[in-house]
Amino acid sequence: MLDDRDRKILSLLQADAETPVGELAESVALSPSACSRRIARLKAEGYIARTTAELDRSKMGLPTTVFVIVRTGSHAADWLEKFHAAVAAVPEIVEVHRLTGNFDYILKIVLPNVEHYDVVYKQLVCRIELFDMSAYISMETVKAARGLPTNYA
Repeated sequence: MLDDRDRKILSLLQADAETPVGELAESVALSPSACSRRIARLKAEGYIARTTAELDRSKMGLPTTVFVIVRTGSHAADWLEKFHAAVAAVPEIVEVHRLTGNFDYILKIVLPNVEHYDVVYKQLVCRIELFDMSAYISMETVKAARGLPTNYA
């Protein structure tokens, strides 16, 4: 069970995982050793799944975001396995979500430019048969949360 200090530590680590333990400890009114033990416990209990580096998309040459809505013609197990393998094989596809409603999947694709979408499209359709794909170019990111709310755990 998490307490308020745990939640605050998790929020601070989500904002910057490289925050020194001393700063975290001061923010939550703990000694550095007690704070360090809490972080170790949060990792051991799976609240902290992993620590990664977030790269700057512009500096990496990937400023363009395209969302693709996919409708399938099949929901058979072998097709699903092929679809999972197909999207995993294309590094520009950074997120895939299965949906309810009129569409089956939404893909988030990061690209160097809009024209590069055709390259990704061809990579995908040569690997898997799709009923319909509709692409939507993101004009602006209004909100891109970097962390999760901590008040539900």
